[in-house]
Amino acid sequence: MSKYRRTRINDEVTRVMAEAIRTVKDPRVSNFIVTITKSDVSGDLKFAKIYFSVFGILPEEIKELKKGLYSAQGYLRSYIARELNLRITPELTFEYDNAMEHGADIMRLLKKIESSENPEASSPEKDDAQEENDE
Repeated sequence: MSKYRRTRINDEVTRVMAEAIRTVKDPRVSNFIVTITKSDVSGDLKFAKIYFSVFGILPEEIKELKKGLYSAQGYLRSYIARELNLRITPELTFEYDNAMEHGADIMRLLKKIESSENPEASSPEKDDAQEENDE
């Protein structure tokens, strides 16, 4: 399978899964706002790894959410089969994607470094007061 076709299939599976996840009625899934970040479909279309993210969730809640997703796997797979015209509907596996939290940690560290390097970082209030004194 060409790389271009596989990329399109990955994008479509991601889009359809994002729609399908909102219709799951299992409270382990519907209590959270789940974001499908990407999908990785194997070359033979038999397997798809679905990466999801939820911001501000505890590790034990992630385990329950994964159980809920695996419980809804049959429904999600049938939803994909209805929406996409693929020869084979892939079996789904779910992986938690912590990229958003990792990015937030990096931003927090960068701000901490910036503030420690520049302790005289002025706030907007100080800038306004300084401009009034200059005039």
